[in-house]
This record gives sequence, structure tokens and C-alpha cells, in this order.
Amino acid sequence: MTPLLRRDRVFDFLAPPLPPDALLDTRHGPILYLEDISVSFDGFKALDDLSLYIDDGELRCIIGPNGAGKTTMMDVITGRTRPDTGSAWFGSRVDLLRLDEPAIAGAGIGRKFQKPTVFEKLSVVQNLELACHGDKAVWRTLLAALDADQRATVAGVLDTIGLAGHAHREAGALSHGQKQWLEIGMLLTQRPRLLLLDEPVAGMTQEEIERTAELFRALAGAHSVVVVEHDMEFVRSIANKVTVLHEGRVLVEGDMQAVQNDPRVIEVYLGE
Repeated sequence: MTPLLRRDRVFDFLAPPLPPDALLDTRHGPILYLEDISVSFDGFKALDDLSLYIDDGELRCIIGPNGAGKTTMMDVITGRTRPDTGSAWFGSRVDLLRLDEPAIAGAGIGRKFQKPTVFEKLSVVQNLELACHGDKAVWRTLLAALDADQRATVAGVLDTIGLAGHAHREAGALSHGQKQWLEIGMLLTQRPRLLLLDEPVAGMTQEEIERTAELFRALAGAHSVVVVEHDMEFVRSIANKVTVLHEGRVLVEGDMQAVQNDPRVIEVYLGE
């Protein structure tokens, strides 16, 4: 299996309100910068001066106990939550705190939640075609013909996610793991540079978990992939670098061996 998109692929458009010159620029550093991000909910500090940097093409795993701030962090990146303080940049030019959720998605950040959300009465290929049109709410787009580039994208995604043999099968008839892959494929049709994946292997069989690990390793490089996961065996199978969150900030960051042997991580997370 090979990555679907080249790292030098340029988007055809960026959703407003991005200015015309705000194309993604990673020549001077990471693709994602979070610096001194704090978020409070009714006096509870979900994020506490969090700083995080993700390199272009990197596969990063984020772990930590419940309440560590993992979901809030992703909410900030995707525009669902506005931080009280701090800055968030996509490349060196795109200020994420100036954009709403659709504009952030249009800029090249795709997010997958834990529970797969696919159109179960539609076929696998119809789900991908609908996502490729970029407007899931407008059903008439199903009747609109794809152009040659879109058809090639859908075909490539089908192959990448391993569902080419199920292209005309109803999505509702897929296994749980296959639905997860289909939703990832729906994100890929929109050509994201950064993928945020929340507990992607929860509920999968061992075979599906291994297949998902292969998929994520293949996506890295063409995409930056951030995986939030509790399955430590899965994290060990894919992670080059792991970030541990605790009480809204980075506790430890490094390779998996260093992280799992760190006494602070054992105390607050792995020892649970």
C-alpha cells in the first residue's frame, strides 16, 4: 500500500476567510504550532499553557489519562473551542484562531471522531464521492458527475483504505473497522495535510488493528498524522514520537521506550 497524495500537492482552493497568499508554508518549521494554549470551563482548566509542535509528515501519538486535555486540544486545533490565551498556527502563515471550523477544514486539517459517521444506506464509493464534493449536506451533489481528478482521487482512496473490493457495498454492511477506514477515506478525498484521529482502533478486531497500523504508517509522510489513543500495543506498533498529556499540559515527550519507562508516566497513566 502506498500513500495517496504527494507531500508537494497544492490545494486548488482554500476556504474563506483565508487571504489569497495564505497557502500553507512549512519551510521554516513544523506544520502545527500550539503555544501557551489555555482553556477553562467553569473554573476547570482543561488546557494549561499547552505547547505542542508537529512536524510536516510526522506520525505522532498523543496519550494520557481521561481528563488530560486531549479532546480539548483537538477542539482548539479544529476551531470548535476558542482558547482563553495562546496561539495556534497551521504552517507559518495560517492563524487557526482567526478561522471557523469550515475554513480550518478547507485549509487542510481533517478530524475523525471515535465513533464512525458514514452514510450507512449509501455504498462505499458513494460515501467517498459525496465527501469528494465537499458538501455532505447537499444531497444533489450525488447526482453531479465527478471530474477526472476527483475520480482518480476516489479510486486512489479506495485502494489506500483497502476497500476497493467493497466499493459498491452498502456502508452499513461493513464491519466496525471497515467503517473506520471508510471515514478516514472520506477525509482523504478532501486532501488534508494534517489528520487528527481520535481513538481510531477502539472496538476493532486484532486483524483490523494491524491493518490500521499499516494504513497509518503509509499515510505518514504524505500527511501529518496525530493519533489520540489508549491502546498501548497499537501505539507501540506505530509511534516514533509520543506525547503524554496530564492536567492540560505536556508531561513527557519522546520515543515510546523513554515514555513508558518514565516514572511520571507510570504514576499518572500507565500504572493505572
